[in-house]
Formats: sequence, C-alpha cells, structure tokens
Amino acid sequence: MEGPGLGSQCRNHSHGPHPPGFGRYGICAHENKELANAREALPLIEDSSNCDIVKATQYGIFERCKELVEAGYDVRQPDKENVSLLHWAAINNRLDLVKFYISKGAVVDQLGGDLNSTPLHWAIRQGHLPMVILLLQHGADPTLIDGEGFSSIHLAVLFQHMPIIAYLISKGQSVNMTAVNGQTPLMLSAHKVIGPEPTGFLLKFNPSLNVVDKIHQNTPLHWAVAAGNVNAVDKLLEAGSSLDIQNVKGETPLDMALQNKNQLIIHMLKTEAKMRTNQKFRLWRWLQKCENIITLAETGCLDFRTFCTSCLIRKPLRSLHCHVCNSCVARYDQHCLWTGRCIGFGNHHYYIFFLFFLSMVCGWIIYGSFIYWSNHCATTFKEDGLWTYLNQIVACSPWVLYILMLATFHFSWSTFLLLNQLFQIAFLGLTSHERISLLKQSKHMKQTLSLRKTPYNLGFMQNLADFFQCGCFGLVKPCVVDWTSQYTMVFHPAREKVLRSV
Repeated sequence: MEGPGLGSQCRNHSHGPHPPGFGRYGICAHENKELANAREALPLIEDSSNCDIVKATQYGIFERCKELVEAGYDVRQPDKENVSLLHWAAINNRLDLVKFYISKGAVVDQLGGDLNSTPLHWAIRQGHLPMVILLLQHGADPTLIDGEGFSSIHLAVLFQHMPIIAYLISKGQSVNMTAVNGQTPLMLSAHKVIGPEPTGFLLKFNPSLNVVDKIHQNTPLHWAVAAGNVNAVDKLLEAGSSLDIQNVKGETPLDMALQNKNQLIIHMLKTEAKMRTNQKFRLWRWLQKCENIITLAETGCLDFRTFCTSCLIRKPLRSLHCHVCNSCVARYDQHCLWTGRCIGFGNHHYYIFFLFFLSMVCGWIIYGSFIYWSNHCATTFKEDGLWTYLNQIVACSPWVLYILMLATFHFSWSTFLLLNQLFQIAFLGLTSHERISLLKQSKHMKQTLSLRKTPYNLGFMQNLADFFQCGCFGLVKPCVVDWTSQYTMVFHPAREKVLRSV
C-alpha cells in the first residue's frame, strides 16, 4: 500500500529508468514549491490504526511503525516492489524512522527498487541533505553503484544538489569517482546538465580535466562539446582543459565542434588555441632571452649601453627601444604621430612614399579649390583685395573653403617632414633620432660637430641608393645591410669604409 499521492511520487522518482525532468538538457533544478511542501506536509489520516507499515512509513507515523515492528514485523523485509522500509523513510526524509529501523536491524545499504539502489541513493535524488548525513553516519557506502551505473556523487551532480556534492567530497568521496561507463562527475555534469553549474562548482575541487571515459575515450571537454554546453565549455577552457586529446574516433574537441557545426563553440575553441599558442611562444621567447643573456655575459658582450633592459636582448646597431610600441626598432627614426607606429628599417621608405603622396594629394586639392572658385564664383580679387575676395569665396562655397583649410594644414606638415627626411637621408645619411642625438651632444662639446661628417654619410648618390636600394641604372651599387642583425660594424664595398655606431 502507498500513501495518497506520495506513494506514486516515490515510485516515479525512484523506479523509472530516469528521474522526472531528467533528459538531455538536465534535471529540473527548480521543482514546484507546492509539490515540495506537499511531500513534507501530507494530509492527516484520521485513523492510523489500520495503516500498514509502508503507508505509515511514508506518512511518518512513528507510533504506528513502532507498534508494527514490536509486533514482529521484520524491518529488512522488502515490499512487493522490492523496496525496503528504509528506502521509504529515506526518500520522505523521515529521520526518526530511519534511526529506529537501523536500531532494529535494517540494512543501511540494502538494494531495492527497479534501479537496484540504496536508501542513500533515494535520499540524494530528493536532495535531503539531513538524511544523507544521517545515513553516512550509520555506515552507508557512498561508492556503491545503482542500476543506472551511478554512485552517490554522480546522482548529486545529475540532480544539481551542490550542498550534497560538497558534503560527499568533504567526507572523502573522490571527485574523480567513475561510473560504470568510466564517466567522472565532471563528465556527467558537462554532458547532462546544460549550464555553468555544477560544472563550475566541481572545478573548485580540482578534478582531473583530461581523464577519459572507458567507452568513447572522451574528456569532459569532449562531452561538453558533444552536448553543445557552451557554459561548460567556457568553464573547462578557463580551467585549462587540453585541446589536443583525441577520443576513440581520433577526434579532438574542435573536430567534434566542426562536425556538430556549433559556430560559437568553434569560435571559443579556436580563440583558446590561439591564446595558448601565443603563451607557449612567449615562454619560448623568454627561455631564448635567458640563453642570450648567459651567452652575452660569458662572451663579455653584456654591456647595458647596447643591451635592451625591456626586451632583454642585445640591441642591433642604430636601434632603439620604443616604449610606446614596447619593442626594439631597427635603424630607429621616430614614433610617428600620424601613423601611430614606429618608423624604422622595415618601413622607412614606405613612410617617405606616404609623405610624398599625401603632399601631392593635398597640393592637388588646393589647386582644384582655386580653379573651382575662379570658374564658379564671382570674385574681384584684383579690384577689392584679399579680404573682399575671402568674403566672396566664403559666401560662394564655404564647404570648399573648409576642404581647402584641411588640405593646407596637411600639406604644410607633410611637405615639411618630407623635405626634412629627404635632406637627412640624402645629405646626412642619418635618421631623425640620430640627428637629434648628435645635436644634443654638440651642445656639450667644445668643438663644433659637423652632421655631415659621420660614418653613415657616404655621399648624396650612395645614401639614396642605399636607402631606396636602387642602382640608378647602374650608376651606383647599393649596399645591402640588415640592420636588424648588425651589432658592431658594417663594411661598405663601394667605399671600403668601416661604419661604427655614432
């Protein structure tokens, strides 16, 4: 016999192939509060003297249960559904009855029901933490496997009972406990429970991230990808799950995501792989820098005038560390305000072309503005002067005047920088930084310093040929110098001259 309502609830919750709400998208974490209250406060029975012991246990009628047991009822005897009294007391959170039955010889780990589970399993499914504590105190074994192949901690994970998970682990149950198929609680959470919990909660107890199950050889990350569990994937990647482990089919988590065509998870895995590659590269660079320091020190070349304390490398000749870009720039010229990048060996000639074409475009706009005013505006510049002329063009086309002002501004600085760069390159053979440094040094020298008499000035034609790597139809032979790896001197074949750092 069963109590009204409750008996069927107990059977449905414990005997079916899956608990209510259990499926691909997990357990119903927030049950109806009225239903939960109904389980605790059943309707009163006017006459309990006729109740059998199963019904009395379900309703928690302690006196009736005690009366029947003292009359000779064996507490270890299961009912017709192979369910013991301890099971019914556990699932209904009847603490006093559990203590009484155990004192009368009830087997705390007796198997029963369609799922062949223990009273502890039934209590965990319902989330009764006080009952779980009581059963463990009386010797219940949390490692026993039920008919579905799950241990106590697996059931707590499936039903998302975080307090029970924490209590079981604290009592010594392994967070890496495996089910019959080899799945750990973390795998089960990632696969069966869609959402960040209890995956994130389990990760706080340092579970094994890269262990695989027995059948599919999947890691927890594989299972999260297979279920499309984006939150679990994010948590596992943050914890450091491996991206390279292959399952029994030879698939990595990314391969599974590509097969499932889950674009968000594909993006997450590729981004994480790129970040980890960069971290490995930075570690390799760090080790390489340490080796460089040792080599330089042992060969007597660790001079902090030529050693970059930011990059931890020996600076090549004519290089400088840019604190804006946080890197050493070969043949450093300047950090350009207009391009937002450093100008050096790799892009200096492009910078010259940029200034040249910008000046050309701005000059063309200025010329076009005056042509427009002369053709479309009635002006009397010769008769009335400049001020009247300005008033006339403003009244005629203020938008063209605005464009002219912008073009004039950009034409002025680009032309000035272009001429200054060409002068430094062709007549001095210096960069902007070297020129400024030499000018500062000359202020503290008794003798005047000529900027044209430096080791880098090889003459007008040779300077241009070396900078632009142009032979000028065979008239000049350019010298190829890799300033990213030149540390001490440069031998110029055309002049047979040794160049040294200024």
